[in-house]
Amino acid sequence: MSNSHHVLALNLLCLFVLTIGGSAFRQSPHRFSQLDQCRIQSLNPLEPNRRIQHEAGYTDVWDQTSDQIQCAGVAASRHLIEQGGLLLPSFNNAPLLAYVVQGRGIVGTTLPGCAETFQSSEQTGSAGEQFGSQRFRDQHQKIHRCRKGDIVAFQAGVAHWVHNDGNEDLELMVVHDTSNADNQLDQNLRRFFLAGSPQETERRQEKYGSDHEEIFSGNLFQGFETEVLAESFNVDLETAARLQGQDDNRGFIVRVGKEFEMQRPSRFEEERRERSIRNNGGFEETICTMRIRENLDDPDRADQYTAKGGRISTLNSNNLPILKQIQLSAERGVLYENAMVAPQWSVNAHSIIYILRGSGHIQVVGHSNRAVFNGEVRQGQLLVVPQNFAEVKQAGSQGLEWVSFKTNDKAVSSPLAGRTSVIRAMPEEVVMSAFRLSRDEARRLKNNRQEVRIFPRSKRQESERF
Repeated sequence: MSNSHHVLALNLLCLFVLTIGGSAFRQSPHRFSQLDQCRIQSLNPLEPNRRIQHEAGYTDVWDQTSDQIQCAGVAASRHLIEQGGLLLPSFNNAPLLAYVVQGRGIVGTTLPGCAETFQSSEQTGSAGEQFGSQRFRDQHQKIHRCRKGDIVAFQAGVAHWVHNDGNEDLELMVVHDTSNADNQLDQNLRRFFLAGSPQETERRQEKYGSDHEEIFSGNLFQGFETEVLAESFNVDLETAARLQGQDDNRGFIVRVGKEFEMQRPSRFEEERRERSIRNNGGFEETICTMRIRENLDDPDRADQYTAKGGRISTLNSNNLPILKQIQLSAERGVLYENAMVAPQWSVNAHSIIYILRGSGHIQVVGHSNRAVFNGEVRQGQLLVVPQNFAEVKQAGSQGLEWVSFKTNDKAVSSPLAGRTSVIRAMPEEVVMSAFRLSRDEARRLKNNRQEVRIFPRSKRQESERF
């Protein structure tokens, strides 16, 4: 073969490897830099290690230096927004998923280049202003309603805000994917505020070193000269100083007045439009109209259900296309008393499990073929299960509910037991030889569980400890 043929063959081989090999992995160069952080010898349920107080709520923050959080390459926090509270506009260096634990509210996102498609009603009386022959109307980009059970997705670098217009506290559980390819800074979560004067930043450099800082920045406008802002917005210096949040000590969840009203479609209108888009396969969605939320609490939406066992609902880029952009997905689980989720491993994602209600027992088995966690979990705790680690959940006497955030937009789990398990998929002869079983024993091992993934507690096990 000539040299030119050798070169051509080598080029084709390289192209094949890059194409096929690259598609097998999540395209995140930062994610691979975290591999040395996943030498996990033990896991423990995590609770927030600090609380930031605000005028109208608080923010709980999990320690980003924890081994398991470092392994997953994420940052976790929890916002409680009181009635009438506003989480100030900000943007982050990493995409995020927020789960609405309780309450309802309004979410606004501001996408560069998108039209201001929402218009408020005319102002009247002395408040009205004339521009040519038309009375002034406020215009803004699309806003979204959110309610208990919603997963809300936010892209990196996109400004967003949240307002609690409900009659109870609005609680959000938030996971940022700091190892996502869209984050080109570093592994630290960096929040850039566009209002107020958030001064609750806690730098942990002295204790942990610069690689493990937790960074909540102040108001971005504070870094600009007041005169430059006045010129940029064509306003007076006093208004420009207000942009900078001077002498604003409210934190980044503030209380708003009764005048906080804006034009928005009714919940019925918005849900009808979203159903229409889903029924059309999402073809009407553009970057400016793309849905950012999906509710996982509705029992009718469950993907897997077992009577007396519970239900599991999954959310991925197939049913919420924005997740393909941010490479994240989610799962919502409800287990009834003493029920179990089949032992399984995650094929292509880390799982960040947040316990919503109840309590239970979880075992996690790592690469060393021993349990890295075997213990109880309860409401408000966080547990990371790294990719390929096997886990099994069992509810306690009050049941167990959780939401899992996953670092792949199409996360896949492989069950070890049940009707769709890896054991069930093997020929009897393989099972017999692998486990030294008779044919009858192999058949029972493969077929005794007819449930797919959720197992109700059997009578034989009622008196046994998990």
